[in-house]
Amino acid sequence: MEVTATSELLKIGRVAQESGLPVKTVRYYEELGLLAPVVERSEAGYRLFDPQIFQRLAFIKRAQSLGLSLNEIREVLEIRDRGELPCGKIRQRLEGELRSIRAKILALETLQFEIEEILSGWQEYPSPERIEETICPNLDEL
Repeated sequence: MEVTATSELLKIGRVAQESGLPVKTVRYYEELGLLAPVVERSEAGYRLFDPQIFQRLAFIKRAQSLGLSLNEIREVLEIRDRGELPCGKIRQRLEGELRSIRAKILALETLQFEIEEILSGWQEYPSPERIEETICPNLDEL
C-alpha cells in the first residue's frame, strides 16, 4: 500500500467506529485476507488502514447481504486487486444465489401448504383410540 503520510492511516478503533463494524469483525476480515491491500502494520505492530478501507468494508457488507459467502467475496476482491473488474464473477454468483432462493421459496410454499392442510383438519379432542395409537394424531400421515 502506498501512502504518503502516516497521519493518513487509520487505527482499527476508528475504522470500527466509522464503519459500524465491531473491531473483532475488522480483525477477522483481515485474517481472512479480505483487507490485504488497505492494511499494514506499524513498527509497534498496530494495524493501520488506508482510508479506502471504508469502500472495501461497504462492498463486503453489501455482498454478504446479497448472499455471497466470505470465501466468494475474497475471490472477487482478489480479482479486483489484480486490477480487473470482477463483475462477471459477481453476476455468476448472484445468478446462483437467485436459483437457490427460488428453490427455497418453492420448498417454503410446499411446507406452507402442508401446514395449512394439517391445521384445516386439526382436532383438539380426537377419539380415544387415536390418542392411544400416536403421539399427536394431528401430525399422523393420512
